[in-house]
Amino acid sequence: MAANEANVNQNIAAQNEQAGQIDVDEDPNMVQWRGNLVTEKEAKALRHVFDNLQDHFGHQRPDPRVRFNHVSLAHPGHGQKWHGDVDFTYDIDGDHCKLNYIGMDVCIDLAPKLVHKHGQPLLNDYGSTWLYVYLPQLSIDRVKSYMKAGTGWDVSGEGFIDDNNRSMVAIEVKLCNESGQPEPSFWVVKDNDASGGRGSMSFSRIGSVQEVAAQSHQKRIHRGIGIFSISMEVYGTSNLEPTPGTWDEAKLSFTLVSARTWGVTDCVAPIVYAPSKRHLD
Repeated sequence: MAANEANVNQNIAAQNEQAGQIDVDEDPNMVQWRGNLVTEKEAKALRHVFDNLQDHFGHQRPDPRVRFNHVSLAHPGHGQKWHGDVDFTYDIDGDHCKLNYIGMDVCIDLAPKLVHKHGQPLLNDYGSTWLYVYLPQLSIDRVKSYMKAGTGWDVSGEGFIDDNNRSMVAIEVKLCNESGQPEPSFWVVKDNDASGGRGSMSFSRIGSVQEVAAQSHQKRIHRGIGIFSISMEVYGTSNLEPTPGTWDEAKLSFTLVSARTWGVTDCVAPIVYAPSKRHLD
């Protein structure tokens, strides 16, 4: 997928979640989802993932009915890295619907950080361009296995910070903050009756992740479901596209598009300064 095409796709969901005005004529083959026109199948997948919170990766959750699709890599014209965006196919009642996003049970870290140590800046732009999310090791292992099964690529450990004492993993996730592009949305539960499952919960949008992160009373670790786009990069040569099994492992990058949260937790120790990129001591 070309870089400009990837940037557009990465922001579709965030744009869709902000009910804006539609400036195009109604198309009988298109339907509305949160104020935007999308194809019927895309709307079905968006409702499935964003509204009903189905088929996400989580602790003690059934295997998601989703397939990671083959990634078309592109070379930027310089360097040795090739880049691509992962998309997904959901099996929704026998209907196969493509989407650029997946959900994962995570803890979203908005807790205060040590921004300076011995006069050196640490964790620059935290809560503005990136942040940490935490999830069980088993969950990220499942994501890696789905990636391998669907694309053939093994996933490297780069970008994952292992907390072996708690069997948890921290991931640095990106936040869109470019001018003219919507920031990731932050939603909180407004109906605590979860007897019908998480898909029956009602949520209210309280702002962007960046806006919420700037509020002192929200500087906690929030439990919920993060919805992400995933890109990958792999080393190769400029004149030959890498293929699975013959080149290095793929490095995954996660971009948070939206968060559905239902409370805070004190059971996860937050990272407060720059840790080892592979192991949390």
